[in-house]
Amino acid sequence: MKLRHVAILAALLAGGLGGRSPFSIAEASAATAAKPSITPEASAALTRMGQALQSKEFSFQARTIRVYADPAGQLLHIFHTLKVTVRRPDRLLVDRTGDDGSGKLVYDGKTVIVYMASGNKYASIPVPGTIAGMMKVAMGRLGVDFPLADFLTDAPNQAFLSGVTAGRVVNTVMIDGVPCLHLLFSQPPQIDLELWLDKNQSLPQRLIVTYRSLPGQPDFVAEFSNWNFAIHPTDADFVFQPPAGAVKIALKPPAAAAPAKATGSKP
Repeated sequence: MKLRHVAILAALLAGGLGGRSPFSIAEASAATAAKPSITPEASAALTRMGQALQSKEFSFQARTIRVYADPAGQLLHIFHTLKVTVRRPDRLLVDRTGDDGSGKLVYDGKTVIVYMASGNKYASIPVPGTIAGMMKVAMGRLGVDFPLADFLTDAPNQAFLSGVTAGRVVNTVMIDGVPCLHLLFSQPPQIDLELWLDKNQSLPQRLIVTYRSLPGQPDFVAEFSNWNFAIHPTDADFVFQPPAGAVKIALKPPAAAAPAKATGSKP
């Protein structure tokens, strides 16, 4: 599974259940196998990032800009602010506000719920008992991408490098007075990943994903802030309480796998 491109959380960025969608799974197809060419400096920087994000409990905020196509095929931009709370291995909360209203994702270890204030509706999906397991099961049900998902896994550096074929450090830049490594990675088919890591704490400060194979070369931009590793969320923080009048949307059941043919049987 490539979490960068096929993860459940994108429902919060896509305009909600039944709303407009960013570029789909089919448009950002699976990466082809290739021998990675990643410089030692870039690899070491990502290893430090993975170590910095190993905390069982943490939260952060992200200001995101992503491109979507309107019915005429013209590229437009949508802005969101996300507050993400993680408690590994099986709790996740995402509060979202943006141009298309507010919403949230709540994962309690057994069920993931996506709620959209616009329309006052939500969907609920039973999922496995880990964040990665939740994403793997739920991604096919909502079918859109979430480029920040790599940072929520148990091994963020390994998840980020999944499918990547090349990577290097570009230079050191200042972001709000903080020195940051600017890294550039490539992933087929023609996806560029730019990541800025705080040189002191190795925490992500900025991410830009550019889809060069798609019309207009749209991109996704995220700026991170307010990293907090001193939080102690309780189970109650990951319980969804439907607002008054909220409507639960019934999703189609997952497609059943075709039965396996017996050895030697005819087609």
